[in-house]
Amino acid sequence: MAETYRAYRAACPNCGAPVEFRSAASASAVCGYCRSTLVREGEALRRIGESAELFDDHSPLQLGVTGRWQGVAFTLVGRLQYAYADGRWTEWHALFDASDLGQGLRSAWLSEDNGAYVLALDRPLNDRVPQAGTLFPGQKALIDGRAWEVASVVQAHVHAAEGELPCPPQPAGLDHAFVIADLRNAQDEVGTLDYAEPARPQWSVGRAVRLAELQLAGLRDLGSEKTLAGRSIECPSCGASLEIRLDSTQSVTCGQCRAVVDVSQGVGADLAHFAQNAVTEPQIPLGTVGTLALGTPQPLPWQVVGYLERCDLPAPGSDDEQTFWREYLLYHPTEGFVFLVDTEEGWSWVRPLTGVPVVQGDRATWAGARHARRWHYRAKTVHVIGEFYWRIRRDEPVEVTDYEGEGPNRRKRLSREQTAGPGGGEITWSAGETLEARAVASAFGLDAQAGAALRRDAAPVAAGAKGSGLGCAGVIILILLILFVVLLIARCSEDRCDGIRSTFGPASAEYQQCLARQRTSSGSGAYGGSWGSGGGGGGGHK
Repeated sequence: MAETYRAYRAACPNCGAPVEFRSAASASAVCGYCRSTLVREGEALRRIGESAELFDDHSPLQLGVTGRWQGVAFTLVGRLQYAYADGRWTEWHALFDASDLGQGLRSAWLSEDNGAYVLALDRPLNDRVPQAGTLFPGQKALIDGRAWEVASVVQAHVHAAEGELPCPPQPAGLDHAFVIADLRNAQDEVGTLDYAEPARPQWSVGRAVRLAELQLAGLRDLGSEKTLAGRSIECPSCGASLEIRLDSTQSVTCGQCRAVVDVSQGVGADLAHFAQNAVTEPQIPLGTVGTLALGTPQPLPWQVVGYLERCDLPAPGSDDEQTFWREYLLYHPTEGFVFLVDTEEGWSWVRPLTGVPVVQGDRATWAGARHARRWHYRAKTVHVIGEFYWRIRRDEPVEVTDYEGEGPNRRKRLSREQTAGPGGGEITWSAGETLEARAVASAFGLDAQAGAALRRDAAPVAAGAKGSGLGCAGVIILILLILFVVLLIARCSEDRCDGIRSTFGPASAEYQQCLARQRTSSGSGAYGGSWGSGGGGGGGHK
């Protein structure tokens, strides 16, 4: 337990219940009984309003949780819940051990960022910053002598508050909305400009943290599946029961009718939804667990919780063929989310970045690795199954730029996505590496037939190539297969699409596209042109 500065207790002026301050520096608190918002005036408390009921986000965090960050003990003593057009997020007020005041630490904010967690410290602003109305995603900004790039600009308002806070919260409700801008830099940091007081914006800077490394104690016991116990949530389309397993879920698909349901405003709100056409079942079923090292020192068990089918949007009048690919949303309780991407060029994994790469012309540098720009295109999500930590909108277009690692980093991947929307949308960068299909099949325990269907990354044929696994017999077999394919193409029959049908399924976009090309005699074409970018725009900071 973190040592407190000097405990202070007084009676709530509204209901008389005791209100405790762990720190003498805290200026505000919310009564845990009547939810009155209180401010300290000397040794007395004054009521300035009433906080709304908290939105139950089913987070493992709660008041009283203790932990350590960079060797310093802290306790979660308060929280703020914010609401904006795409949902809600929570920021937890962490109070540091009083004995570490010599390090300049007093309190911090622990919040969620694109499926991961960020711990941020309030920083003084020594220079002027851009006015709220001038900010837009992609804008470069110099703040306190450091270079930043704007990732998102949203209109938000305080929804509710709880516990002890360093200053009184803003009044709740849409009438008191204000601008919050997130910025990122090349040092893997995220900065937040809070314009609740436009003349005196607040500035905080944070880095991504893993819950495991914070050594947290006293977490909520949500059960192994984190279901919404005690609540019956019906699909607004067909009435079937919706089961939500993850605390961060913003969108979920109905297992009965496949409608996409928006739960970002809470399960008590009117549930917006939209229908989908027939959805191809994923080759790796939802709920499957696979053990892989995806940016972690050791392999970890990742569970498939979501599946997306996506496509690019060729420009009007373009001769480019439309390309389809698949993305699996993987979840680990302490590592957060990773995307497993399946394209005609092979498999890869990516996860959203806290920072932003350095881009110069057609080159992008991240973590010391140089990447070359390969594609720039518009894309959209076609079908989804499962749960997602961002709000999914029907046919929402995104601008995507993909980069490929150079030289010894040729397996590395970078992707930039920008969504449309109020304030210019949001920019999300993701980074990862390529994977071999056999590693994916082995990790998720797929049988031989299913594993063979994943193979889209065959190595080039080279006599005596090390590790190619092809002897003379293998080369002969491959040549025969090529001749067989050529004969099938020459026949110009539907049989040439059977391979795609068996791999992706009869309802897949790839198979339907193959049949359409055959009917119009437009040639066999070629797939590829994208490895996906990891997640349809990412979801929103916090």
